[in-house]
Amino acid sequence: MSSIRLYILDALVVEGPMHGHQLRLLAEKEHVQEWTDISVGALYGALKRMAAEGLIEEVRAEREGAYPERQVYAITDAGRVSLAVEKRDALREIVVRPDPFDLALSRLDRDRLDDLGDLLSARISHLKALLEDTVAHNTSIDKYLTFTEKIVVRHKTERLRAEVAWHEQLFTQLPEIIADESARKEH
Repeated sequence: MSSIRLYILDALVVEGPMHGHQLRLLAEKEHVQEWTDISVGALYGALKRMAAEGLIEEVRAEREGAYPERQVYAITDAGRVSLAVEKRDALREIVVRPDPFDLALSRLDRDRLDDLGDLLSARISHLKALLEDTVAHNTSIDKYLTFTEKIVVRHKTERLRAEVAWHEQLFTQLPEIIADESARKEH
């Protein structure tokens, strides 16, 4: 599943044929970098890859003034099929990526267990600051978002709130974690 592929294909269906710069301007106008994992600068490379895969095709080249010639792309039949699959998969699949923190927590340095409380406190503080920044940022971009985009943006906020709650619960379990790790250290 590729967010950038879904975005480009859908934009070409909704907006019609476009060149990379038009697509970039649309992405900036829609603030996609604020609420998706799409980097606006990555659109150009994705266009080339998708053209090579036959999902989009060059329909003409345009030149405006002194600007370089730009290739205008349209979606192909194969691209329409791919878009339908991408949308279906994106709506069905749940993406929860493993956090390296979990691996590190399960393999603690038993000689440094005294540091765990400070490390976890710092992590909780960082998560809370990230949550606060995210809420402030979402408030600042709210006027640019559609109703559905506002819901999507709130999804990240709720995930961060859940992370804070989980880490705070973990912090209350530090005595048991340290006792368990210390007991294992002795064996």
